[in-house]
Amino acid sequence: MEFLIASALAATLTVPGRSSATPSIAADGPFVAIAWSAALPSGATDIFLAVSRDGGVTFGSPVRVNDKDGDARVNGEQPPRVVVQRGDPPAITVVWTTKGASGTRLVSARSENGGRSFARAMTVPGGDAPGNRGWESVALAHRSSRLFVVWLDHRELARHEDAAVASTHHQHGAAKPDGVAMAERSRLYLAPLDGSTPPTAVTGGVCYCCKTALATSDDGSIHMAWRHVYPGNIRDIAFTASRDGGRTFAAPVRVSDDKWELDGCPDDGPAMAVDARGRVHVVWPTLVKTSEGEDTIALFYSTSADGRRFTARERIPTEGMPHHPQIAMAADGSLALAWDEMAGGKRRAVAARVTFDAAERPRFERRVIGEGEPAIYPVIAVTAAGTVTAWTSGTGQTAIRVHVDRSAR
Repeated sequence: MEFLIASALAATLTVPGRSSATPSIAADGPFVAIAWSAALPSGATDIFLAVSRDGGVTFGSPVRVNDKDGDARVNGEQPPRVVVQRGDPPAITVVWTTKGASGTRLVSARSENGGRSFARAMTVPGGDAPGNRGWESVALAHRSSRLFVVWLDHRELARHEDAAVASTHHQHGAAKPDGVAMAERSRLYLAPLDGSTPPTAVTGGVCYCCKTALATSDDGSIHMAWRHVYPGNIRDIAFTASRDGGRTFAAPVRVSDDKWELDGCPDDGPAMAVDARGRVHVVWPTLVKTSEGEDTIALFYSTSADGRRFTARERIPTEGMPHHPQIAMAADGSLALAWDEMAGGKRRAVAARVTFDAAERPRFERRVIGEGEPAIYPVIAVTAAGTVTAWTSGTGQTAIRVHVDRSAR
């Protein structure tokens, strides 16, 4: 059966006089919310959100989320994260990074009226401390209706290093003395937004500039994935889960022994989804060798039924050099993926559907959805009728493009 019966560029989201970038997306049925940053020529950046009630085909006017002018500190690996809670109207929460007294802090704002307006921003519990923090992910625990935030945190490093070292730690491509020891002072934190339990420092040793991934399952479990720094400056993907609502976590396990040795952060983390059976699905980028022996980046997929052992990695079909994978779960058990890749000297947006045979082996059906102008950092969500993908497009004054795919029935 063909996957698509209709595929079209549906909308462009912009704010007049600003460059729009760093989208994130959430959907519930036909309701779609996209949050993004919009920067003035001066660099002052605010967070905006627009909603669709027809599966992403049309969107209402952008609404500003943050109440303090120009306070957002975001980028492609740490966009403003959005989550939708079912209701009439749906509730929407956005989490982003802003400037703090001695580093950066995490804040959230909530709309109870379907995105028409937002309450004043509140600091995420545990999200304000010395040093920098961010690269966050947000998930809703449907059983308890609690919202959880996971992030990377530098408060321990800030206590041991001067501010200049803390602000430049893990810059891409820069050699760092004893990177493993420094990474041990980078922490992975989790906190519920309602403050019902204290923030938890789950582990140290995290690779500091790669996005985190957070997902929940129907039994109330909380799943996290991130890039970890293993001995020898090996930067592979790690995973852990909590079965008691985030109070305790299992010992982290390695998703795949990729052996990517790097004296710096690749700025390219994992994405994760959990299906109705509780199976965990992870996608990520890592370094591989071409048939000519040259270094390149490839995307991989792995799954786990129990969170303790992951299947051997499966390479995702890509072209050029791919980056920034995203994943979403469909109701029929298939997966929707998105990433950007290089083609013809420009980056383009690509999506794929993943289905499984009787032996649970994945089958990837890829399609290019954004080319002709630069397209980076795509995000994807599944609706009742198909998928909605959004990405940053253009050069100079950039915009958010939205693409809708209608799946066959």
